[in-house]
Amino acid sequence: MSPTATQKRAKRGSASAEPAAKPTEVLAAGTVCWRRVYDEHGDPGIVVLLIHRAKQRDVSFPKGKLDPGESMPQAAVRETREETGYRVSLGVNLGTIHYALSGGRSKTVQYWAAKVSSKAEASAKFKPNDEVQAIEWVPADRVRERLSYDADRELYDVFLRLVDRELVDTFSVTLLRHAKAEPRSSTFPVDHLRPLADVGEEQAETLVPTLQAFGPRRIYSSTAVRCLSTVAPLAERLGKRVRAKQALSQDTWDEGDLSSLRKLVAKVIGRGRNAILCSHRPVLPDLARQLAIVTGSPQGRYLEEAASLPPAGFSVLHFSRARPEAGIVAVETYPLKH
Repeated sequence: MSPTATQKRAKRGSASAEPAAKPTEVLAAGTVCWRRVYDEHGDPGIVVLLIHRAKQRDVSFPKGKLDPGESMPQAAVRETREETGYRVSLGVNLGTIHYALSGGRSKTVQYWAAKVSSKAEASAKFKPNDEVQAIEWVPADRVRERLSYDADRELYDVFLRLVDRELVDTFSVTLLRHAKAEPRSSTFPVDHLRPLADVGEEQAETLVPTLQAFGPRRIYSSTAVRCLSTVAPLAERLGKRVRAKQALSQDTWDEGDLSSLRKLVAKVIGRGRNAILCSHRPVLPDLARQLAIVTGSPQGRYLEEAASLPPAGFSVLHFSRARPEAGIVAVETYPLKH
């Protein structure tokens, strides 16, 4: 499947300090939460979560302004939990809404689809508050008429197109370049043993909440110390082990044999679960190409952009769970600012 024009545009944000914004621009993030339901005949359907805001007297999707130091993905997950009680991980990026505020200001809101699992549904505890009076699950074909704003309806049309093509239920593969490492020198003469620099250690810690927002289930890393150290804080936060793979190392890539890399990529896609692959600048373009080949995605500049990452930068590639052979659904890229 060829990505749509919207999907081809790499969404670029900050994974660290508050994204750069004009003084008159308010940044916010939100989700279109959804889950599957079945009728009395066992036929599947989709319901979508709407919130009723008391102060604004409107019906919309959960969203909210970024706290200082937050990234867009981090804010989307936090705001969804605070407003609805649901813990979610982010799926495909649905796009961005821009609109004017009073006093010459503007607001930018970025949205993601977010599937609510049965576990999250069972554990959610919504409490009406000063901002959100009520929440309700609405059949997908009735949501558009319930929304208060044209901009929300346009965003929801993107969601519906993904539903119609069985592309809304996605898993992600995150390509992560290791954080800033100490340069090779007489102190660190062996390349794969080079540790992270002080700024790299800070980057590794800063990455955690944004990577966590995409719900990684498995963490794969090159065997190089700088890669293992980059994902160590995330693994500790999630309580997961890091799967060190020689296939992701620059040493193996330098040998010119990509067979182990191809096998790893095929395995990750075959599992259909959110994964992070931490590797090196020269290896990332081949990783992106292998993901495209395995899923029948077109080659193109968007792959080059996804792999052209600064230290601690990452790209999240989304694939359909039901139709992984349909190719890359969307790509969003986060060059870490430090």
